[in-house]
Amino acid sequence: MGPDAAKLEQIRKETEERGIEFFFAQFVDLYARPSAKLVPAGSLDDLATEGAGFAGFAAGEIGQQPSDPDIAAIPDLDSFTPVPWQPNLARFACDVTVEGEPWPYCPRTILRSVLARARDQGYEFKIGIELEYFLVELDEDGTIAIADRLDTLEKPCYDIAGLTRRYDFLTTVSRYCNELGWGNYANDHEDANGQFEQNFSFDEALATCDRAIFFRYMVHTLAEQLGQAEGRTILATFMPKPFTHLTGNGAHFHMSLWRDGENVFLDDADPRGLGLSETAYHFIGGLKAHARACSAITAPTVNSYKRLKPGTTASGATWSPVWISYGYNNRTQMLRIPGPGRIEDRTIDGSCNPYLAAAVVLAAGLDGMEKGLDAGDPNSENLYSFSYDELTARGLRSLPANLLDATQELEANEVLRAALGRTAREDYVDYYVKVKRDEWFAYHEQVTPWEVREYLTRF
Repeated sequence: MGPDAAKLEQIRKETEERGIEFFFAQFVDLYARPSAKLVPAGSLDDLATEGAGFAGFAAGEIGQQPSDPDIAAIPDLDSFTPVPWQPNLARFACDVTVEGEPWPYCPRTILRSVLARARDQGYEFKIGIELEYFLVELDEDGTIAIADRLDTLEKPCYDIAGLTRRYDFLTTVSRYCNELGWGNYANDHEDANGQFEQNFSFDEALATCDRAIFFRYMVHTLAEQLGQAEGRTILATFMPKPFTHLTGNGAHFHMSLWRDGENVFLDDADPRGLGLSETAYHFIGGLKAHARACSAITAPTVNSYKRLKPGTTASGATWSPVWISYGYNNRTQMLRIPGPGRIEDRTIDGSCNPYLAAAVVLAAGLDGMEKGLDAGDPNSENLYSFSYDELTARGLRSLPANLLDATQELEANEVLRAALGRTAREDYVDYYVKVKRDEWFAYHEQVTPWEVREYLTRF
């Protein structure tokens, strides 16, 4: 099926009005790394029909071998995104195809498949994502430091002076989000020194994930431009845990299911007082049942599990729960209920591929609904105040302690295996697990400074 003629004409008109000369035809690999080709605006019709061609093996972890046919990135016309700091440029988020067929290793295509399953049941999945990041300075020796050297408070969260010193950067990002129609509604100095969060309104899951990819690209680009202006190398990082002693970067998902314009998670008469429907509680039951397997995708790097840990940071809390629990407006729970009709998953981090993360949490929740899984009782306690042994004695389970354990959970999970799909060669889960295990072993082979300090003279 070819592109929507009316939509294509609308984009053609807007392209002319804005003076857009080029498009990025952009897709992501397993790691959510954006790849793109720069296509002249005069080739819009060909781009919309034929896509942009790539040698897939060269473009990252997208399931291709050097002998495979080229991939074609087909623009989703609804994702048309003018690039605010480059007025003659716009971006399309693309779906990957090979020889005219959807490519089952494409993360965006995988999410589309799970969304279609929800849609067949009458549901629309909506999410908002809280994307946290640090602004750091990269030194010549490869070490990093907080870019704002005056940002040294022990508890810097919401610090007005820290916001003021980064006013130009933060307000530029905010204006650009609003120019794009995303509805930026808050900009915070977060819990760690040099850490920020800028929120935009929730939307249908695919649109939100497209925006998350562009937001990360935008913040990275503007940080590099800031460094050039200051004569330094400044980077933005969404890495889960760039500093040992500071809070890490989350990408909390706020989730709801909708039918015919109504939020089916909402029930003002909820006897448990959370404003949730039985449908929402079953969704929570699914999230809890599959949490350990989901973590391989929602916390997908070696570094993720240095954020997901019991204990404290310099500010007094990690803000990243490791216990599989839910309850109330309580940030020590894995699943927080910040308001009626909404579920927040606080374990998802800044290194996630948002398409894959959305796919697995939706699949887990739908499984809970289909099987009527029990959410259990909500938990109102401060879980940070109990020891590991105390919580395990109460029957609470924790998330995996490392990426290797998480991949084993994912590999054995038939619900997520089915949701992520099968290719002509293998289940996507098996491909994903292989990539991630290679990542784990590459890390595990490294001798770290900590090991040298700890063991060099002991033995």
